[in-house]
Amino acid sequence: MVHVYNCHPFASQRIVPAEQEPGLVCCGGGALFVVSAGGCRIEAYSLRDREEEGGCPLICRFSSVGSVLSIRHSTVGDYLVTIEEKNKATYLRAYTNWRYQAVEKTRVGVRLLGHLLRGSSFRGAPKEQMEIIEIPLFEPPLCMACCSVTGDLLVGCAKSLVVFSLKRQTLSERFSVLDFERVLILHIQGWSPSQVAFCAGYVALQTELEVLVVKLTPRQKSSQDNTAEQHSLLPEDIMTETSLDEDAEMKKDGFSPLLEQEDFFLFPKHQEMLGTEAQECGISLVLEWTGMEAESRGDMSVVYILFRRFAPDFFEGCSVEETHLHSLQLHPMFTGQQEEAGEVGEPTCMFVFFSLPNTGYMYSLKNAVELVSTYQYPEKTHQAVLSDQFLYIITRNALQCFTVRCSAVAARLDDPYIDTTMKACPPSSMEVCALRIQLFIGLKVLCHDGNHIVLLTAADVDSKEDMERSARKNTSRKISISKPTEPTDSGHGWNLYVITSVSTLQLYREIVEYSRRYEQSSPSSQSCVHLLSEGHLLLRTALLLQRGGPDPDADPEPADGRAQLQRAFQESCAHLGDCFSRFEKRDYHLALPYYKMSGLTVTDVIQRNVSVSSSSSGYGRGFLFFLKHSIYEDNMEELSKDMADKVLEIFGVAEPAQLPHVVSSPSMLKADPDGAIALLRQLEAPGAPSITLSLCIASLALRDGDLHTYSQQMDRHAEMLQVYGFIEEPKLLLHGRGKDVMPTTLARHLRDTHAGLLVAAVVALHENSRIRLEAADLFFQELCKDGVEVESSPQLLVDFWEALLVASSHESTIQELLFRLTSVYIDRTTCRDRSGVKALKTAEDLVNSCSHYGMLYPWVSILTPVQFNISRDHQEDLHKLQALLCGPTLEVSSVVPLLEQLSDSDAAGLSVHVLCAARLGQHHSSIDRLLDRCPRAIISYANHELQNDKLPLWWQKLFPEVCDRMRRTGIDNAVLLSALKGSGRCKPLDARTQQPELMLFSLTETLLVAARELNPLEFLELLPDDGTAHFFLPHLLECCQ
Repeated sequence: MVHVYNCHPFASQRIVPAEQEPGLVCCGGGALFVVSAGGCRIEAYSLRDREEEGGCPLICRFSSVGSVLSIRHSTVGDYLVTIEEKNKATYLRAYTNWRYQAVEKTRVGVRLLGHLLRGSSFRGAPKEQMEIIEIPLFEPPLCMACCSVTGDLLVGCAKSLVVFSLKRQTLSERFSVLDFERVLILHIQGWSPSQVAFCAGYVALQTELEVLVVKLTPRQKSSQDNTAEQHSLLPEDIMTETSLDEDAEMKKDGFSPLLEQEDFFLFPKHQEMLGTEAQECGISLVLEWTGMEAESRGDMSVVYILFRRFAPDFFEGCSVEETHLHSLQLHPMFTGQQEEAGEVGEPTCMFVFFSLPNTGYMYSLKNAVELVSTYQYPEKTHQAVLSDQFLYIITRNALQCFTVRCSAVAARLDDPYIDTTMKACPPSSMEVCALRIQLFIGLKVLCHDGNHIVLLTAADVDSKEDMERSARKNTSRKISISKPTEPTDSGHGWNLYVITSVSTLQLYREIVEYSRRYEQSSPSSQSCVHLLSEGHLLLRTALLLQRGGPDPDADPEPADGRAQLQRAFQESCAHLGDCFSRFEKRDYHLALPYYKMSGLTVTDVIQRNVSVSSSSSGYGRGFLFFLKHSIYEDNMEELSKDMADKVLEIFGVAEPAQLPHVVSSPSMLKADPDGAIALLRQLEAPGAPSITLSLCIASLALRDGDLHTYSQQMDRHAEMLQVYGFIEEPKLLLHGRGKDVMPTTLARHLRDTHAGLLVAAVVALHENSRIRLEAADLFFQELCKDGVEVESSPQLLVDFWEALLVASSHESTIQELLFRLTSVYIDRTTCRDRSGVKALKTAEDLVNSCSHYGMLYPWVSILTPVQFNISRDHQEDLHKLQALLCGPTLEVSSVVPLLEQLSDSDAAGLSVHVLCAARLGQHHSSIDRLLDRCPRAIISYANHELQNDKLPLWWQKLFPEVCDRMRRTGIDNAVLLSALKGSGRCKPLDARTQQPELMLFSLTETLLVAARELNPLEFLELLPDDGTAHFFLPHLLECCQ
């Protein structure tokens, strides 16, 4: 369905002072080109001059070589291209530098494509002159199109399409000329286009009842593709062109002529193929490269995008002869994203439009190929032109202006936040509307340039009678139509009009005023929302086009035009937000993104909705949806006391169940605590009280200084149940302020009274994905910054890390926590400057409750016994660090750089360094360190670490090192003999054991292991040459047994 309104998109109307009746008309680059009825004279008029400055003054006039059959203008290069006929032959010509003809008797140069005039004509100073370029073709041209992005030219012939690339040839430092190069031929079998369109690599072809859209794209070359067909100038299947054409005509789907029965013709059926399905349309396109730069361009391929076939529909009011397609057009849209991505030539969106006499179709071609809009015309159309903001069509006696959905498609491709809670845009599937039906007499030609529309009218003998009949017909349909425009010159029956469009802001204000009529008559009418959505899309289009760069064909905007458009756009969002917030509409949730885009504060939105709401009607679903989501957002502004109390009143009436979450919002800090508690107590059930409700009342009482009520509410539930309450409403503990996290009054009170509950609650929030680890760190740092601790990692934060390490099951989080805790433990062990704040868990608690902490190795306990000469706090930190290193989870290699700040000059540092070396398998250095620094622990270390594949280190490393140190300390054979007690073992070690005795003990234990593991010959080779036989003999005998 098409909505019909009576807006005024046209501002003014001028008459072009053409002397002869126009035969052809086209426009572009701010100029109007009129071909006289004889076809051999072209006049150019300016469209940019205002009416008060003389209307449409003549720029220049010049003669064509032949009779012009078709004419197009290219904005890129500012050239004209024509199909001309002379002596019953058809030619293709391009006219460049045509503006130089404004000076009378200016010379004209005629040359062939690619042949630049470098002779006597250009000797000395270059001459400024118009050039006519003859473009030779193998076949007569039927149609043509210019690319609005590159200026390239596409020419349609009976059996092929020819692409010419626009080039600028430099002849001297100050002079260059335009030229064309034939770069590509697309051979078509059995299909002759009647109209073509060309833009940014997209090619659209049209016959009477079929449309095909393809895209020329580069593809990667492969060795398998290097065939003779690709390198030949003419592919093999084109050589037998005649036979292929005959087969194609016979086999083409739906067009079998049935030669045996010439009295019948089978009409094709309706068919639509989108995307890859269009390859099955039966139309073959074969590429042939002809340009000099073919190799540098790389191999190209044809990608089928769209195929549409129509059958004559007798129910549309048109005869079979009248049913044919017209107005094929490819329309690009830029949004400014290309400049950021460095792809200026690639449009954001590409649309194709084509029309039947009674119906028009617009498809979006980029990304997903889809039908965007279908236009149902009230009567048969002759021509249609698609622009960024409107679709203009002409019937026999009316100019009609329809809205389009280009900006709705472009906005979604340009901004990923569209259709989220952040931003919204009217859907591209929204029904289109006719803004205006302007009556004329005998409309023949329509063309468009910037904000100008050019119309050619030619009244027939029966035009007035037909006009009156059409007017009566439309009046019966209750369509508002303006008065018909009569030709002003009674001397001839034709006129050439230039109609100027109104500014976007002026049309938008009229649409808003128009929508208010519907709002007053029927507040819940869909027409009100539809009109406001149309106005919103108009403004969005204007803003997108300004981002995409200035339009050279459009009139200049004022310097502050974008600022005015932006303000109007925000106003439009506010109007749409009002519509979706106040009425019971299906899309009420759109009130949230539209209000966000409006720039209004929450206070402004509340005041707009409260002023129109009454106790009887209540508040709209959209407004409550917006208010609820805004209140829950952390970055919302803090409401005043009156406004916060009003919000409590609104939710107390509309959604009382949301009150616990509303009063916890950081924007509601100024709300009256007594009033909020009174509303919350109304929600208390007679049975089991709600945990979240009790916590909210306790928080409000604490904010009001009522400690009795606070204690009463907190005592109603166990601490574990309170944790569940904090999970349901995290804002009871913390408020987000941008990148900052602010603790609440309740959190600060729990820090001083129930730190364990606070830590458990934040751990539960993290494990339930209610808070990120970085936000939790900021929360505890902010919570403890006014305490006695000056270090960067306060004890409460370390307690949180330890508790989270116990609870977490995510490997990435576990490794992050292990690294942080190891860093803190090393830092505290190094500095030994603690504030005296006691940790919630001891090392023993962590070892018993967390699998990531391990029991201390026996040799570690020898290095740092329980009665160690450091404070208890540092003893705990050291034992926690040792337990992490003894645990199974910590990746020791990640914490090795942290050891640089920890000296191994004392036993604490030595134990950590040796632990890390042992975990990394560096047993040689560990044995050396222990023998040098603490030989008492060497055997315990060896018993624990040198097992399995490390067992040979007993006799390969430990035994030689012990013998070497005994030699250096002066322990001779006499000492060895005196140390024997008959059993071959030394006495047990104690704290008073001296160095010689420690070495003897180490040597004896090493010999026992070696005798048990080695055969006699290997053991005998192990013994030192200077050893005492009586000492080693018992061990040798044990080895032999």
